[in-house]
Amino acid sequence: MKITQFECFEVEPRWLFLKISTDEGICGWGEPGVEGRTATARQAVMELADYLIGKDPLRIMDHWETLYRGGFYRGGVILSSALAGIDQALWDIKGKYYNAPIHALLGGPCRDSIRVYSWIGGDKPGDVGRAAKAAVERGFTAVKMNGTDELQIVDSYKGIDDAVARIAEVRDAVGPHVGIGVDFHGRVHKPMAKMLAKALEEYRPMFIEEPVLPEYLDGLRELSNHTAIPIATGERMFSRQDFKHLFEARVVDIIQPDPCHAGGITECFRIAAMAEAYDVAVAFHCPLGPIALAANLQLDGATYNAFIQEQSLGIHYNQGTDLLDYLVDSSVFDYKDGYAAIPQGPGLGIEVNEEKVREMAAKGHRWRNPVWRHKDGTVAEW
Repeated sequence: MKITQFECFEVEPRWLFLKISTDEGICGWGEPGVEGRTATARQAVMELADYLIGKDPLRIMDHWETLYRGGFYRGGVILSSALAGIDQALWDIKGKYYNAPIHALLGGPCRDSIRVYSWIGGDKPGDVGRAAKAAVERGFTAVKMNGTDELQIVDSYKGIDDAVARIAEVRDAVGPHVGIGVDFHGRVHKPMAKMLAKALEEYRPMFIEEPVLPEYLDGLRELSNHTAIPIATGERMFSRQDFKHLFEARVVDIIQPDPCHAGGITECFRIAAMAEAYDVAVAFHCPLGPIALAANLQLDGATYNAFIQEQSLGIHYNQGTDLLDYLVDSSVFDYKDGYAAIPQGPGLGIEVNEEKVREMAAKGHRWRNPVWRHKDGTVAEW
């Protein structure tokens, strides 16, 4: 079997899909997109494709190492995301070739399902209590929300008070035992993060995410010594080497590598194994499309220290087009009692609606993340 063709599809709301075809009629799908940079990621995929045309798709590890090491310059979000989408598609081909789900090829399942959470509140969180209650009524046992608007490096106590009030509203709405993930989204700097973490403890968050940006290891260390709330980070980290420094610093309780950005299924499986050696939990990052979610669930099936899965159904980015629109059978992502079953079909375990993908790719998209500014005119973290 040989690889014959690469095709990329930019589709709404902000996604990039990849189809790899072979001379035996087996094709695989991946999601190599970078939110707001899909055209750049698409070009990177096509440059890497030059090496793979004519190659055996089943030699996944050799292809991964060659694409990673063979170009001299490596890593970063664009190259790692391009590699991630290719890796997902190759695993999809391999699973279809052997008529087995990917998790079976990774050693077999260690679970049948995984807890999932629902996003509430939007970029600038509002009406979170009612949204959280509605999510619980739909069967979710955990929600995640952006904790704050933009904050300057040292801001007013009003920013702290507003964030605490919103999280208190959610806790009051859902009771004491529903999980609440609070995403600081890199918007908070160390001086404010310390105050926020202390103020939030009484509301028992499931975790605080990116309380400071992951490159500030000293800040993460100080914060981890300051609060009992589990700290999560990692969606903006793209390799084992990145996570190695995080583990060695002993500053994190939950890692969130993204199989669409951090080298795909191959690299994220290795990152998760590293985390287990440090007694660190895994919650794979996945605010993207159906191919991304399928890849995440396949990893969850074979990753012992995974404990919850992000999913984008109904997320505020998916206005007008959602992840189920691109599937032939959307029931594969039916959630029951706050859990998603690990897909059992071959490869990724989903059937992509290629006709719909091609229809939407003809329209394309130019999604860009917003640019925020503080009152004094300085650019703010989104």
